Amino acid sequence: MATCYTGAMKKLVSFTRRDFLPVSREDMLERGWYYYDFLLITGDAYVDHPSFGAAIIGRVLEAEGFRVAVLAQPFFRSASAIMDMGKPRHAALVTAGNLDSMVAHYTASKKPRSEDYYSPGKRAKLRPDRATIVYSKLVSEAFPGLPIIIGGLEASLRRFAHYDYWDNKVRRPILLDCGADLLIYGMGESAVAEIAHRLSTKEDIKDIIDVRGTAYIAPEAGSSVFPSIQCPSFEQVTADKKAYAQAAMMQFDEHDPVRGRGVVQSCDGREMVVNPPAMPLSEAELDRVYGLAFTREAHPQYDKAGGIAAIDEVRFSVIHNRGCFGACNFCALAFHQGRMVTSRSHESVISEVKGFAEHPEFKGNVHDVGGPTANFRRLSCKKQAKSGLCIGKACLAPEACVDIDADHTDYMLLLRKLRAIPGVKKVFVRSGIRYDYLMLDKGGEFFAELVKNHVSGQLKVAPEHCINKVLGYMGKPRNEVFARFSDKYRRLNERYGKRQFLVPYLISSHPGSTVDDAIALAEHLNKSGRQPEQVQDFYPTPGTLSTCMYYTGLDPRTMGEVHVPHSAHEKAVQRALLQWKRPENRSIVQKALRKAGRGDLIGYGKHCLIRPNKKKPPS
Repeated sequence: MATCYTGAMKKLVSFTRRDFLPVSREDMLERGWYYYDFLLITGDAYVDHPSFGAAIIGRVLEAEGFRVAVLAQPFFRSASAIMDMGKPRHAALVTAGNLDSMVAHYTASKKPRSEDYYSPGKRAKLRPDRATIVYSKLVSEAFPGLPIIIGGLEASLRRFAHYDYWDNKVRRPILLDCGADLLIYGMGESAVAEIAHRLSTKEDIKDIIDVRGTAYIAPEAGSSVFPSIQCPSFEQVTADKKAYAQAAMMQFDEHDPVRGRGVVQSCDGREMVVNPPAMPLSEAELDRVYGLAFTREAHPQYDKAGGIAAIDEVRFSVIHNRGCFGACNFCALAFHQGRMVTSRSHESVISEVKGFAEHPEFKGNVHDVGGPTANFRRLSCKKQAKSGLCIGKACLAPEACVDIDADHTDYMLLLRKLRAIPGVKKVFVRSGIRYDYLMLDKGGEFFAELVKNHVSGQLKVAPEHCINKVLGYMGKPRNEVFARFSDKYRRLNERYGKRQFLVPYLISSHPGSTVDDAIALAEHLNKSGRQPEQVQDFYPTPGTLSTCMYYTGLDPRTMGEVHVPHSAHEKAVQRALLQWKRPENRSIVQKALRKAGRGDLIGYGKHCLIRPNKKKPPS
């Protein structure tokens, strides 16, 4: 039994298993269900909160009138757990969870993670590697002929032939490896609802090839319903890295719901068709989704195991938007949620906060009002709604587009309203301020309110590097923008008597970064008095342009050659240089500086990174 507050009921309630979607055959029979429509299999534990994709899809289908059962982290050595649920009437829906299962299991150095925050008691390895493929094959074994629909981040980013960091090779489109009938990519509420209704009318899943935001294996060549282009085949991108880079750029350019076309990719003599993206949900549609009957709690079956840690960060947070036109090259968001930003109404967000403000564990702090990028609530410019985003051009980098519409008024007013809710003491913004967009807002009123009211001692931002050449490969703005932002943040804190710090996120060993660049970054950080703790090695995850650079050594935007730190030694050197003050890094930093001819940085001056070794006294 889980106890919490639900705004819809306006009182404290004790949630039982019946308040969640059923998770077993026994749960279904207790409800009098002698059939059900959809089996939703997820690699995450079942947390009934709108920050978890499986919960959203389950509640959306429930709201459409379907019976949905959830099978979370089933035993994956056999099909027994799936068979025990009984065969659903229409289909099985399979997702690896909120993360790619390989990212959930392994660090950037390919070492197994010891904890999984999406599993009970943070236990690792409760889902299989390549979970979408494993679960799909188990469904086929348990229920031959049952339609299988895959979705979630893992399926979405692996929809095309893709470089796989863990295998160090190009893998086939995931549909071919898992044997599913359909793939839903992106935020799939509208697609899954349409497909569900069509299946309920006995339409054959093989005929459902005209839904935006889906991919399928064509029964025959030329069967695409939408205007489409052909990108290099699996065989071509495997044999030729230039073809891989060309394919990646084509796929990225067409990922636009307004002007995007379908993309066809051949593999093993078959055609895989990726239909154009679905239009993002409107404000009213988002309000409806986030207003569904979520308990906002982990299923009580996990209580004895210690609960689910992943909910702790989001229990008292709100997602107010979707999409990101920032489109950093190392980030998968642009290829998943898309670059068209939509947002919820003020009323919807306020209702959610009022709901959890009376939770017995709520201490008065709204931990975050954010999303992919916290301070986006509108389209990038007025032209985007009619023409889509420009091909071959980024909105914010390396310089901001002259047409960008930077206005924080709506977000500022929303935060003001949330601060005024009874029981709310503080409203924080923690999920990432896009500082370059913030600096484009000429009014300055939001920046002042951010510093005065919405920083919890530290403001986390992501400059990632300071060398403009590297920033260009990252798809980030020039370093001068961050310098201006940092200076203004300091001055505003001084003005309002605040002692709040900037915590910059940095990426080491990104494609295009050399050891000399890492040294220059260390010099810059030392000069500015920063000692970074938030440093992450570049992680080549599927579906990003940076991963394309890592594999091919080419920038897909220009086809120019890119230096790529591949060796474990160079990666270790670059990371150590960014954390040069750590005692365990002293030796590797000293060797790197001497090898680079930068012995001037070893000494006692303020500009020096490390001190020289102490000479032993003469015997």
